[in-house]
Amino acid sequence: MSGRDTRVRKWLAGRWRQVRAGWCALCERASRDDADRLRRQYLESEQRFRALLESLPRVAVQGYDRHRRVIYWNDASTRLYGYAPDEVQGRLLEELIIPDAMREPVIRAHHAWVEQGVEIPAEELELQHKSGERVPVFSHHVMLNEHTDDPLMFCIDVDLSDQKRAHRELDFATRFDALTHLPNRQTFEAQLDELLAHCRSQDTVLALLYLDIDRFVEINDALGYEQGDRLLVELSRRLHRIKGGADPMARLSGDEFVIAFPGVRREEVAVQLVQKVQQALRAPFVVGGVRRQVTACLGISCYPDNGASARELVRHADVAKNRAKLDGRGSVWFFDQRLHDELLHQHRLVERLEWALERDELALHYQPLVSVESGRIEHLEALLRWQSAEGAPISPTEFIPLAEQSDLIHRLGDWVMETACRQRARWRDLGLPIGRIDINLSGRQVSRPDLVERFEACLARHGLGAGHIGIELTEHVLIEADERILEGLRRLHRQGYHIAIDDFGTGYSSLSYLKHFPVKALKIDRAFVRDAPELSDDRAILEAAVFIGHRLGLEVVAEGVETHEQLALIQALRCEWVQGFHFFHPMSAADIERLLAGRGAGEEGNSG
Repeated sequence: MSGRDTRVRKWLAGRWRQVRAGWCALCERASRDDADRLRRQYLESEQRFRALLESLPRVAVQGYDRHRRVIYWNDASTRLYGYAPDEVQGRLLEELIIPDAMREPVIRAHHAWVEQGVEIPAEELELQHKSGERVPVFSHHVMLNEHTDDPLMFCIDVDLSDQKRAHRELDFATRFDALTHLPNRQTFEAQLDELLAHCRSQDTVLALLYLDIDRFVEINDALGYEQGDRLLVELSRRLHRIKGGADPMARLSGDEFVIAFPGVRREEVAVQLVQKVQQALRAPFVVGGVRRQVTACLGISCYPDNGASARELVRHADVAKNRAKLDGRGSVWFFDQRLHDELLHQHRLVERLEWALERDELALHYQPLVSVESGRIEHLEALLRWQSAEGAPISPTEFIPLAEQSDLIHRLGDWVMETACRQRARWRDLGLPIGRIDINLSGRQVSRPDLVERFEACLARHGLGAGHIGIELTEHVLIEADERILEGLRRLHRQGYHIAIDDFGTGYSSLSYLKHFPVKALKIDRAFVRDAPELSDDRAILEAAVFIGHRLGLEVVAEGVETHEQLALIQALRCEWVQGFHFFHPMSAADIERLLAGRGAGEEGNSG
C-alpha cells in the first residue's frame, strides 16, 4: 500500500472518529433534552392536576400515606371541613374528619385495601367538621402506587349539604304547614292514628277539637294576607300553650286548626277544653296595629263514640264545627249521628236551592207597611219565598242561613234585587199608588265590594230612583261593616235612599254606634211588641226604643203587630209605621195588585 493510501485511511479514520464523537455528543444532548422535556411535561401535568383539584369548589380532595397521614389537602377540603392545610399536614385521617363511631371501621378498611387489595366502596357518609358538626358527603377513594411500599390513598368528597337541605325542606313542605310549622292534615292523621292505637291498647278515650276562626276572610280582605298570617301564627302559639306537650295539633286549612286531647271524657271537654280555647281567644289580637277581638266556632268529636280512625274523628268534628257556625260566632257543638243527618239534609237542601234558582221556584211576597196615623198602605217589604217542586214550601228561616254559608247568598241577593226592581217598575207603569219596596240585605251581601254599584245599576236598568227601592239591614251587619261599606251606604243615604235597621234590639244594640249609621228608620223587632201590652219590662224596652229612634230623628216601624191591644200601644207611642198580621199577611204580587186596585191605598186594612 502506498504512502498516499495510508494517509487517506488515517484521514478517514480521523474523520470517522470526529463524526462518531460528534454524533455521540449530539445523541447525549438529545437524551438530556428529552429528559428535560419529559420532566417539564410531568411538572406541568402535576401543576395542571393540582390546579384542577383546587378549582373544584365543592369537591374536597385529601391525600394520605400508607399510615393515613395527610400529604395533600385542597382548598375545598378547608371549606368543607374547616381545617387549613398547615393544620392537617402529617395528622391522621381518623383524628380529623372521622366521627368516633366510624374510626375503627375506617382503619380496618384502609388496612384491608393496602394489605389485601380490598377496595373501599364509594358511598354517602356523614363526616365531621372541625366544629364537631356532621357534614354529608359522597366519598370516593383512589389508591395510587398500589402493591408497593409507598401506597397513597386519595379521598374525593362531594359536598351534599345543599341536596340534603333541599330534601329536608321538601320533606318538611310535604308534611308540615310552612306558616305555623304545624303538621298538615296527612301528618296529623298519621299521628292521630298512632295515638288511637295507644288509646285502644290502654282502653282510654280521646277528644278531638276542630277550631274555625269566625269571618277570617273578612280580616284578610280588610287588612291583607300578611296581617292575617300574623294572626294565625299568634293563634297557633296560644293553642300550643293550652295543649299537652305531646298532644297532636295541626293547621288543616287557612283558618282551621285541630287538637287531639287523649284521656279526656266528654263532660270534661265541655267544662275544660272549650273554656281553655275560648280563654286563648279572649285576649285581643293586634292586627295591623289595631287590637281586634277574634272568635271561633268549635266542633268536637270523641273516641270511641264518634269514630275509630283519625279520618272519621276529623270528619265528624268538622261536621260539628259546621253546625256550630250556623248558630253564629263563638258557638260550640258536639258531634252525634242526628247532627250528621241534619247537616246531610242541609247539604242536599243547598243543592236543591241551586236548582230552585234555575227552575223559577222562588218568588217574592210583599207585606205592606201601614201608616199608623192614616191607616194607608204606603210601602211594602219584599220577602223571599220558596215553593219547592218536590213538596211543601220551605221556610226562609231554613234556607237563607244555609245560603249565607255559601256564595249562593249573592245569587239570591241579585235575584231579589232584580225581581223587586222589575216588579216596582211594573207597578209604576200601571199607576198603582204605592211607595217603596224595601229589600233585605244580609251580612255576606253587604261585604261584597261592588254591592252599592250593583244596586244602583239594577235600579238604573229599570228606570227607578231613591223613592222606589229601600234597603233593610240588621244591626250586626252595620256594626261589623268596614269603612268602605259604610261609605257606600252613606252615599246612598245622601242620594235619598231609605235605609232601615231591621229587627232592632235583638242584635248588638249599641247607642254609640247607632248615631254613626246612615239610616232613616228603626224597625223594632216583633219580640218586643208581642208581649208589651201585658209585660211591663217589654213595654219599657219598646218605649225606650221608640224614644231613642225619635230623639235621633229616625222613623220607627213596629213589626209583628197582630192584636188591637198591640196597635193601641203603638199608636200611643206615636210610631210612624206598623207592619203585621193585624193588617196584612205577606201576599203575592198579583194579590197586592188586586188589593191596591180594589181598595185603593187610602183605605185602612184589616187582617188579610
